[in-house]
Amino acid sequence: MFGILYMGGFIGLHGALMAGLVREWLWERKAGRGTAGPRGEPLPKVSVIVPIHNENLRMEGLLKSLEAQEYPALEIVFVDDRSSDEGPRKLEAFARRLAERGRGTCRIITLKENPGPNCKQYALGKGIEAASGELLLFTDADCEAPPRWIFTMTGYLEDERVGAVIGPVFRRAGGRDFFRFYQCMDHAMRYLYLTGTAGLGAAGGGFGNNLIFRRKSLDETGGYDAVPFSPTEDAALVARIRSRYQVHAALNAGAHVFTGMERSWRALLNQTLRWNNGGLFSPDIMTRLSFSYLMISISASIIVIPFLPFFPSLWPLPAGMILCTVMTTAALLCLFRLSLPRGGFLTLLWYVIQIVFTPLWMTFLTLLGFFGVKTNWKGSKVTRWT
Repeated sequence: MFGILYMGGFIGLHGALMAGLVREWLWERKAGRGTAGPRGEPLPKVSVIVPIHNENLRMEGLLKSLEAQEYPALEIVFVDDRSSDEGPRKLEAFARRLAERGRGTCRIITLKENPGPNCKQYALGKGIEAASGELLLFTDADCEAPPRWIFTMTGYLEDERVGAVIGPVFRRAGGRDFFRFYQCMDHAMRYLYLTGTAGLGAAGGGFGNNLIFRRKSLDETGGYDAVPFSPTEDAALVARIRSRYQVHAALNAGAHVFTGMERSWRALLNQTLRWNNGGLFSPDIMTRLSFSYLMISISASIIVIPFLPFFPSLWPLPAGMILCTVMTTAALLCLFRLSLPRGGFLTLLWYVIQIVFTPLWMTFLTLLGFFGVKTNWKGSKVTRWT
């Protein structure tokens, strides 16, 4: 009986998340949000804020995609956080090129020191101080965005009640191995959950490399300076804004940002563990409880498998977990199939394998988090969660 009740609660949670996903899909399509950009005149001034730390070898794609943006009232603010490579000089050349072509303005803020404890959070705060736009759009140096990315993301903020919009970030599909395939799925799966919570009015996260805020919402909530320390500073800020404004999730293909692959399972583990810890130990109580319930439920469904021969009544736990993974995979393919890996039999096989691998991976991350395993960001140890 316990297993059946537990499975019912787990499936019910996923059913609610799918309902939230549908609600966001309907909200986006109402009045064509996210399809044509803002329709009012004049266009709001947008500041794109990008933190940089030794990104010389990874920023070329971002710079090209920023030059190709079709949005006219544009300001780009780079925050150079103590870089020791050739990145700052590349940014200076980009700023000159942008000015010569009349494609917008570019500012480079140089940090000589960073007190942390979350260095990126501090850098983002400095970027916000320097920016002059009424809308603030964030991304990272290793990302690439489509030409109408800014138009699309700003279009979601026409309604003054909306304070922030989270956007999808996908890995660049490439290669035929499972490691690359799973990175694509992991990113997409996380965004699916984020969209579902946003549709339920409980947004508590977002990818910091595709996130737009209304400046007014940042001013009223204190911005990054008011966010308690968190390894996922963007999620913590979204949770604060949710208390005063609506927070929505973008689905339209024009909002899809792409980022590079991690080069090893160890690097992927470090990144996804940081994200998981940010949810498990979020300073926002709603995010912490909902995320912890989800991760603990998935973990329990995996942990009981060796005990099924002795306690067969527990079979509904792993069965419900597999059913929910199939459901979320189907939803991903319906919404984001153009940005997910495509191919022949081998790709189809990877889709089947990840249905089992995903809950195993999530369980592993959850156990590491509760056992206190720390993560790194840009070479700095993240030593606290709250």
